[in-house]
Amino acid sequence: MNLKDEFKAWQASRSACASGKAGKLLVLVIVLTVVALAQNRREVRPDHGSGNATSAGGKWTEDRAEDPMTAAKRVRFEIAADSATDRDEQGNVIFYCTNGKLDLADFRPNVRIGRPDWAGWWGQPQMRVRVRADQAHSDHSWNWINGHFLAMDKGTARELIGAHLFRIEFRTPDGPRIAEFSPAGLDLNRVKDACGLTPKKH
Repeated sequence: MNLKDEFKAWQASRSACASGKAGKLLVLVIVLTVVALAQNRREVRPDHGSGNATSAGGKWTEDRAEDPMTAAKRVRFEIAADSATDRDEQGNVIFYCTNGKLDLADFRPNVRIGRPDWAGWWGQPQMRVRVRADQAHSDHSWNWINGHFLAMDKGTARELIGAHLFRIEFRTPDGPRIAEFSPAGLDLNRVKDACGLTPKKH
């Protein structure tokens, strides 16, 4: 191969490499855009409930409503943390359920939370949290939703409704913080009917 042919081969190789990098960059941009759009959609929680909450047993409240267009049965269960000294900083957990299935389970600390420290399978931002359900401890990676709340997994939601003592350790800019809940007393039949959730025991 003469010098001219070598130069042409080098140019072709460089062009292929550049197009490969451009392709990878394009894929990365598309993935990040999809994740950002998904996060923005999840920021707006569905309008579950009528605004007339009633007791669901223990420290839980329940709010039921029917979608006027689709007739979907929507139910929201909520419990407030009992460890906050300031009511404005009282975190809560909310279950959103539609037609007998759990849609979302949110942990809302109601304080400023730290930055995400983990990336999920699709690159979504997550925060590592530690959970205590009675005497059992476990670590989880929950989706970090625009710095306002964390999306709890279904398994942990089942642990919550079956526990007497439930604590979540999460990060804030000032360091770790613990939210404590007393979930005992919830009418489990109502949660099973509205969300398809049954307690998970250790």
